Amino acid sequence: MRRAIVDQDITPTQQVLDGTPESWAVSVGIRGTVEAVREELAGADVAFVTSRIPLPRDVIESASELEVVAKLGTGVDNVDREAAAEHGIPVTHTPGYNALSVAEHTLCLVLATARRLTEARTLLESGGWRDEFTLATRLSGSTVGIVGLGNVGKRVGRLLTGFDVEILTHDPYVPGTDAELVGGSTTSLGTLLERSDVVVLNTELTEATRGLVGEAELARMKPSAILVNTARGPVVDQDALVRALESGSLAGAGLDVFASEPLDADSPLLEFDNVVATPHTAAMTCESRVESIRQLTTNAVRLLEGRAIPEQFLAPPSP
Repeated sequence: MRRAIVDQDITPTQQVLDGTPESWAVSVGIRGTVEAVREELAGADVAFVTSRIPLPRDVIESASELEVVAKLGTGVDNVDREAAAEHGIPVTHTPGYNALSVAEHTLCLVLATARRLTEARTLLESGGWRDEFTLATRLSGSTVGIVGLGNVGKRVGRLLTGFDVEILTHDPYVPGTDAELVGGSTTSLGTLLERSDVVVLNTELTEATRGLVGEAELARMKPSAILVNTARGPVVDQDALVRALESGSLAGAGLDVFASEPLDADSPLLEFDNVVATPHTAAMTCESRVESIRQLTTNAVRLLEGRAIPEQFLAPPSP
């Protein structure tokens, strides 16, 4: 009998149960610490996980029965793919299925931050009204820089076409002609930071992008600019971001991801009225979840049966 363990963060859970054979023993619930994951993966043939579940080398090596890692979504930075490859464990994921949902959320954070919705809500809660409100910023007519022009970045660019904005892009891993598909132009990261009124981060987390936006990069941005991150928290130096917000050298930030997750309730980021924060929910729409889970369970079942799956759903070993 196959045994599968499912991260409770994968909802609707019933979709996973419907997509796996009745003969499988499926348990739901994985605590998010390395020690707990190591314990709970014992005896499991397949692990259905999200980015909150750490799967470093020692966990993978201790999971002697593990045959497949099925990661919901695109990013697989929480999995030591090199260790998985060494032990013959394929890592399957669902790139592209949540891209539109993440892109919509990115645009949502851009607008919510520019229009200072956190401050507006706080005013209402304190009995205030619009005469106390700081004037917001209009998106139309501005320059938007997109860092990372993959599945999400391209969709962000397309969603922006109705706002009459200038689009700058930076992604050393895609051809410059890709920027033309969204009506943008390719430039260096430094130029993008200096010229943009809004900078959105949609890059994958790799060793090359970890800390991509730090003290020096934030200093290059306009004091009137806002930063939006729906990629991965460690792409930004979070301490440097807090300092930039405290000093007023940055006008605001829209954040769905953080250096450490879940975000502490006493995080200084939650004290700013020019920060709009969401709990890593950009991909969480009914439509994208149902489609992603259906594909993920199909991938896992086929792999366990020794059948091939499309190459796009197999994550390569860690770079």
